[in-house]
Amino acid sequence: MAHSDAQALAAWRLAAEPFYQPTGDEVARFQAATAQRLPVLIKGPTGCGKTRFVEHMAWRLGRPLVTVACHEDLSAGDLVGRWLLDAEGTRWQDGPLTLAARHGALCYLDELVEARADATVVIHPLTDTRRMLPLAQRDEVVPAHPDFQLVVSYNPSPLAREMKTSTRQRFCALEFGYPAPEREAGIVARESGLDIGRSAAIVAFGVRTRRLQGQGLDEGASTRMLVHAALLVQQGLAVGAACAMAVADALSDEPGVRQALHAALDASF
Repeated sequence: MAHSDAQALAAWRLAAEPFYQPTGDEVARFQAATAQRLPVLIKGPTGCGKTRFVEHMAWRLGRPLVTVACHEDLSAGDLVGRWLLDAEGTRWQDGPLTLAARHGALCYLDELVEARADATVVIHPLTDTRRMLPLAQRDEVVPAHPDFQLVVSYNPSPLAREMKTSTRQRFCALEFGYPAPEREAGIVARESGLDIGRSAAIVAFGVRTRRLQGQGLDEGASTRMLVHAALLVQQGLAVGAACAMAVADALSDEPGVRQALHAALDASF
C-alpha cells in the first residue's frame, strides 16, 4: 500500500485482533473470494457474529476496515461523498465507499437492504468486472484499488426487506447461523470472562427462546444478548435475573410472548 493510501486509511485500521471462533470453513471461503477480488454477501440472524467475522478477516488480511451501518435514510451521497462549503471555499469530501475504493480497504456495508435504493445501485459498478466507482458529482471515475474488497450483510428475516436479484447475484454468499450450544457457550465465556458452567446455562436458555421464533417472536436471543447476560452475572446478578434483563425483557413487549419467555426462564433456572 502506498504511503498516501496508508495515511488516508490510518484511522480505519484495527488496533487489536478481534476474537472470532470459526464454526466451519468460512475463513477459507472468504479468503478464496478475496484472492479473486469477489464481493461477499454475509447473511444471518441478528447478533450471530457477522460483523465480528468481518472485523476478524480484515485483521487477518491486514487491511483497514471501513464500516457503514446502513439505515433507511442512507443515500448514495452518504456513501460516495459530496461537495462541502467551508471558509476556504468549495471542496470535495470522499464518502466511506469512495475512500475504501480509492485507497484500498475492506468496505463493510452492514444491513445493506435498509439503505435507500439509490445507495444500493451505486455499488453495482464495483461488484462486476469494471471494479470502478463513477462520481457524477465531480465528473470522475475512481478505479478500485487492488486491495479494495466489498462486503455487505443483511438479516433475511420475514420482516426484512428483500434484496433485489440484480444486486444479490453480484455477490458470493456466506450464510451464518448461531453456533452449536457447546461452541456458543465457549464464545460467551471467552467474551464475558464468566465460567463455562454458567455460560452454558445462559446459552441453554437462549436456545429455548429461539424455539419460540414464529410463535409471536421474530427472532430468539442472539449470541450478543447472551454475552450481555453473562456480563451482568459478572457484575453480581443472579443468572436468572441477568437473563431476564438482557434477554427475556428485551426481546418483546407483547404480553403473550413475554409470558412464554418468562416461562422458559423459570424452566431454565
